[in-house]
Parts: sequence; structure tokens; C-alpha cells
Amino acid sequence: MATFTRDTDIFRDEDVLREDYQPDSITAREQELDAYKTALQPVINGAQPRNIFLYGKTGVGKTAVSRYLLKQLQRDTAAYDDVDLSIFWLNCTNLSSSYQVAVNLVNTLRPDDGRISTTGYPQQRVFDILYEELDRVGGTVLLVLDEIDHIGSNDEILYEIPRARSNGYLDDTKPGVIGISNDFGFRDDLSPKVKDTLCEEEIHFSPYNAPELEAILRERADGAFYDDAADDAVVSLCAAMAAQDTGSARQALDLLYKSGELTRSEGADRITESQVYRAKDALEQSQIEHGMRELTKHGHLSLVASLQLALEDETPARVRDVFPLYRRIAEHSDVDPLVRRRMHDHLADLAMLGILDRHARNEGRAGGQYYEYEFNVSLELVTGVVKDFEDIAFPREVARMLEEHST
Repeated sequence: MATFTRDTDIFRDEDVLREDYQPDSITAREQELDAYKTALQPVINGAQPRNIFLYGKTGVGKTAVSRYLLKQLQRDTAAYDDVDLSIFWLNCTNLSSSYQVAVNLVNTLRPDDGRISTTGYPQQRVFDILYEELDRVGGTVLLVLDEIDHIGSNDEILYEIPRARSNGYLDDTKPGVIGISNDFGFRDDLSPKVKDTLCEEEIHFSPYNAPELEAILRERADGAFYDDAADDAVVSLCAAMAAQDTGSARQALDLLYKSGELTRSEGADRITESQVYRAKDALEQSQIEHGMRELTKHGHLSLVASLQLALEDETPARVRDVFPLYRRIAEHSDVDPLVRRRMHDHLADLAMLGILDRHARNEGRAGGQYYEYEFNVSLELVTGVVKDFEDIAFPREVARMLEEHST
């Protein structure tokens, strides 16, 4: 008897629910598509491309709309002999400067055997190599910089590339930049000259509402599930939950997908609302676990100090209670501790992530206002994650408590 067999009741094609799936059409983004199409019109006319800046929260369609419309643009320009269009994508998630973006663009444009080192060059030399590679490609070149906000204020490249032709660095290429950002504040923090250049055309993607998410989910569900595996009530519930939280299609799709996985694991053939609620809990726990692992080193130290107090049944705790433990664990780990105020910022970050609950207390004129912290998630979950922290040397009593609590 086979150990693995294909689904015949739940998933017809589960890839339809994944983040990287590209649908044949775009739902609930008609205004954004129209604005985007207008901004791209100079390309099909053979003119210098406009620079376009897209912004909005994660999961609201910026990348999906870009991939869909640029694919259409590349197809349609093939009908014109005087337009030679090339499109290059670069995700800037792990890049923090114009230098790093320029190096990675060079290596995206070049063949694998011509890649340059990520360090060791003066910035202007990297820019010069980039211009050489752009001229080698020739024609109209669109550079899509996804999650461009990760470079922060180091934004020279967003000025240099759009101006490269007018400044005499390019002879045979018409470059255009499409910047995509999840950070609303990034645009405001751009230098004035970059803002004037990059933001020629701005398109804001607002969060989806419940009917829009329901339309997106229904379309995906029809391709992802067998008939009747996900009925309208289930789709509506997933859409409503995501709309109330983030307005993110990604969150709604993840919720529907996880609901299907739970249904499959239980041997059932129809998703129920109960499974949607359990899927929501499972995804939230996974998100919190990921958030704990992705903290900075001082975030990890603050988390461990808070956990020690919780395991000693000393929470809710004030900053004055957490700080001595944080400092001791930091010193034991050969890390210079932060001052108390900065450590408090990390506790506030843990509260923002939903890991800690923060309660304001007021003792009147004599005591003033202060905050108390306690865990908003199970100590078993936190202990399981903390034990994997390789950047912390646990004092003996902390290591003992972690071991006792996990057995």
C-alpha cells in the first residue's frame, strides 16, 4: 500500500493559494491598474520611461499587479520594431545601501561568470560598471526594486539611475525605475532630489476591504479546491478575518490555505468554520514564533530576562525588575548592555509584536505612571524558541529553569 497518495477531496491545485502564484487576471485593483498603465504608456510609445513609486502595506497587491502588468507590457512591445524592452527585478529585503543595490543590479545584469564582489569597490566605480552593463543591454530598461525601503536614507542610487542618461552616463539605454515599498514613511524620508526623481508617478495601494478579499479568495478557491471543499461561508469568514486585521490578501490566502491543510490532516473533505478559527490560531502562533527568532540580539536578551521572571512567577514586572536580569545575561554573553531606557524600547517592541502584554499603571502624584509587562503567549512556546538562541550564553540558573520548564 502506498504511503503517499494524491489529494482527491481537498486540494485540486494548492499552488494557486501560494504567494508566488501569478493569476491570469487581477481582481479588485481596477483604479491602480489604470494609473499604472498610464504611467507605463511612454514605454510602448518608445519614449523615456517614467519613474514609478508604489507604496502600501504588505499583501495589498503591489508586486502581483506589477508582475501582471509588466508581463502584458513586455508582450505588447514585441509588436513594435522600435521598442526593445528589458525588465529586471531586484528584491532589496537584505540590502541596506545604494552601494549594495548597485552591486546586486550589476550581478543581475551580468552573466554568472562576470559577477563582481559585494565589497572592495568605490561606490562611483560600481555605478560606472552598472552604467556599462545598462548600455550593453540597450533599448528601454525597467529596473523593478521591490521592498526598496530597506535601503533607508542611503538613497543615492534612486537619483543616479533615472538621471544617468541626461547626465551623459548612458548612450544606448533609456532607464526607468519602479520602486515598491511597504513602508508609508519611506517616501517622506527620501531626500528632496530623490523624491522629485523617483516619485514622478505615485500609486498608493490601500488595504483590501472584506468584499474585495472575498472576490479574490473565491477566484483562487475555485482553482485550488475540489468542488464544495471550501463553501461561500468559509471564504467569507477568511476574508472578514483578514479585512479586520490587515486588509492583506496574503493573510487571507494563508488562512484559507492553512484551513485546507488542517482539513486534509483530519481526513475530512470539507473545510468548516471551526477549522478556519483553528487555522487562525496556528498562523498567529507561527507568526509570533518567527517574530521572536528574528529579534535583534538585545531583543533576544530582553526576551530571556522577561522569561526568567515569568518562570519565577514574578510577572507582571516593571522595567526596573527586568533590567538587572537583562544586564546580567548580556554581560554573561559578552555583550555590552544597553542603558535602561534603550532596553525598555525592546520591551515595547515585544509588546508591539504581541509577545508581551503591556499595562499602564498610575500610582498618583507620588509614584507617577509606569508600565508592567507579562507574556501574552504560552511560556512553553517562548521556552522552546529561546532554547535555540545561539547568540546568548545562559547563566546557570537560567539554563536550569529552561531545562526544567521544557521537560
